[in-house]
Amino acid sequence: MPGGRLTQQERQQIALGMADGLAYAEIARRLDRPTSTVTREVMRNGGPIAYRADLAHRATERRAHRRRQTAPPGRGVPARAHGRDEEAVREYEETFTTLFMQQGLPKMTAQVLTCLFTTDAGSLTAAELVQRLQVSPASVSKAIAALENLGLVRRERDERRRERYVVDDDIWYQSTIASARGIAQVAETARQGVTVLGRDTPAAARLENIARFSDFISESILRAAEQVRGILHTTPDTPPADTTTAGTEHG
Repeated sequence: MPGGRLTQQERQQIALGMADGLAYAEIARRLDRPTSTVTREVMRNGGPIAYRADLAHRATERRAHRRRQTAPPGRGVPARAHGRDEEAVREYEETFTTLFMQQGLPKMTAQVLTCLFTTDAGSLTAAELVQRLQVSPASVSKAIAALENLGLVRRERDERRRERYVVDDDIWYQSTIASARGIAQVAETARQGVTVLGRDTPAAARLENIARFSDFISESILRAAEQVRGILHTTPDTPPADTTTAGTEHG
């Protein structure tokens, strides 16, 4: 499977495929590329409706040019820790961002959430997000507000009294619980319609099926979330160091 960035010809093939109504997977198969590559390409360049090959190619060239430029002292994006491959990390972040966008998040909100998920600390200040994403403070503030409304981040103060935005296991758990409760509300509302529309009518039967399905899904999510939380929050004991082996090696 070929690697590297998409060529202008490949982008034209993507645009033609989109115009023909082909699925991302089929376009990717014809290009011999991963489906995620095609999906990410379309989503970060206007989406399925507005995608244009020429504009996408120029935008990619501009992004590459900006990355090659030397950032001003003290204002550059922090270097990656642990010897990570900068390009591989960037590609992964774009994939994660595209996934969130496919699930309905605006691009900036998706970028902020990805940034929080992929930082080792699991939390960043507004200034750190601005620096990492190279965007305005207002853009970060708006994205954080949207993520808070969805229950995907929380605020806390660090030892320097700075406000930090946090994602962790508990946030993900609480978001899952909120989602399950939302599905339960769908079940409750659908069941109310059974009485209103008449229990023996086709519409009532449809709503009753929706209610039963939603009840089952909600209860399953809640049960699974509690079970998994109990497992993941149990940290295994760290085995003691093998001093005998260490001594033998040095002896």
